[in-house]
Amino acid sequence: MHFKWNYEPPTSEENAAAAELGEKLSISPILAHLLIRRGISTESGAKRFFRPQLADLINPFLMKDMDVAVDRLNDAMGHKERILVYGDYDVDGCTAVALVYKFLQQFYSNIDYYIPDRYDEGYGVSKKGIDYAKATNVKLIIILDCGIKAIEEIAYAKSLGIDFIICDHHVPDEVMPNAVAILNPKRPDDTFPFKHLCGCGVGFKFMQGWAKNNGIPFSNLIPLLDFCAVSIAADIVPVVEENRILAFHGLKQLNQNPSIGLKAIIDICGLNGREISMSDIVFKIGPRINASGRMENGKESVDLLIEKDLSEALKKAKHIDEYNEQRKDIDKQMTEEANQIVSKLESQGHQSSIVLYDENWKKGVIGIVASRLTEIYFRPTVVLTKDGELATGSARSVTGFDVYAAIKHCRDLLMNFGGHTYAAGLTLRWDDIPTFRKRFQAYVEEHILPEQTEAILRIDEVIDFKDINKKLYTDLKRFAPFGPNNTKPLFCTLGVYDYGTSKVVGREQEHIKLELVDSKSSNVVNGIAFGQSASARYIKSKRSFDIAYTLESNVFKRNQIQLQIEDIRPDER
Repeated sequence: MHFKWNYEPPTSEENAAAAELGEKLSISPILAHLLIRRGISTESGAKRFFRPQLADLINPFLMKDMDVAVDRLNDAMGHKERILVYGDYDVDGCTAVALVYKFLQQFYSNIDYYIPDRYDEGYGVSKKGIDYAKATNVKLIIILDCGIKAIEEIAYAKSLGIDFIICDHHVPDEVMPNAVAILNPKRPDDTFPFKHLCGCGVGFKFMQGWAKNNGIPFSNLIPLLDFCAVSIAADIVPVVEENRILAFHGLKQLNQNPSIGLKAIIDICGLNGREISMSDIVFKIGPRINASGRMENGKESVDLLIEKDLSEALKKAKHIDEYNEQRKDIDKQMTEEANQIVSKLESQGHQSSIVLYDENWKKGVIGIVASRLTEIYFRPTVVLTKDGELATGSARSVTGFDVYAAIKHCRDLLMNFGGHTYAAGLTLRWDDIPTFRKRFQAYVEEHILPEQTEAILRIDEVIDFKDINKKLYTDLKRFAPFGPNNTKPLFCTLGVYDYGTSKVVGREQEHIKLELVDSKSSNVVNGIAFGQSASARYIKSKRSFDIAYTLESNVFKRNQIQLQIEDIRPDER
């Protein structure tokens, strides 16, 4: 892949401010400049950033309808009504259900949970789920990570005497369901100061509000923060402000004293004894929680997440791990098939979006395939499969482009749709796909910017090898947790050389293990370049080259700093 490198050198004013801030904080001006670029220019602001405090969480009662939701939950408990905690079948939904159910179960026993079957019921509130609630005498449903568009379903539930409290974070329509309370910071009439909570985050705020109202110490909620960290990482929401606080303390909980279910997943992932990061959640923990909902039923993931016995949890985790292996095989096959289709379409002319469909593709994996195609082709992508007489699909986007708005533009063709800027789901008639494709493509063509379809590396700092030391790396770790809006800093060093010992490694000789030097010092720096063996010949030619990389700890040599090299290009100066 050929990346375009973008680097904006610091101004003289930024350099002066970075030097001053660095001195106050006893950190390198390099890192002080990273803080300034993140909008943090004061010593107090930096301390808040480096040490997020649970005391700084926003008052949950600033969220619209929070008082109504808390009152209705208190009323249900006071009248001993049966409560059903209902959620989406993805990581965010499953962790949200586990969090709310696990917390309330400590204080109230007449409670159950429900995850709809992706293949039998589809996304969100289902008639089957409501009928289950009616059959089990449920009077109140707390729905998490979905429900904001379930107007007809919630009206049906109301006709059966069942109330809903909605905890969602997806963009609402102009008309919202007739629920008792709707907790959603994206409501246009909600003044809650932070708009980017995930579904589990909204569930946490509800429990925070309920606990506060009932005089339950906040400390009782802390053991549930590991669920918040997992959902924030997996749902790829901005890791700033409220989310940063929840993710920071959630990771701490995950590393020090995770819930039994998450402990079992950590064991299955081979992460025992390692410091778990947001990246580990995205690539290892999250996919396993997702796997049961993709392959069978997401309820199995909630069963695991609320399990109290470690040996039982390990059995369930192994079962879910098997689902994940099956998912990988199907995902690989579908991605290869999709790539072949895109290649044929490319030969007919470049398009600024991708819309693919195949009636045999597995419904639970199309979202992953859409993500992979977006990463490969840098274009908004919709992948659809057949579901009865309808087409159901997932959309994923590129940085800065609102795919939800593009789908909403085609709403007259859609039976249902929902989501947010970078990910959405949709349902339409199978025969309407060609028309949808044209309309979607026309919207993207008109609104997307050329740079949004390019493979761009945004360099944070140009540094020399002499700048890399243990203190820099230790201070850099304080910028974590990383994620959208607080990405891991990307460094660049110019004019480096092979020390003479770099070599191609990997089962298929696809990676390069590097030992490098630059002209400014005698430091020999280790690096790994995954999937970049095509550059090996140039590297061994003894000519200089430039590298873009992040700083990591070597998994096998704990105390050794290693460069994870994202791109290599010839030195053309």
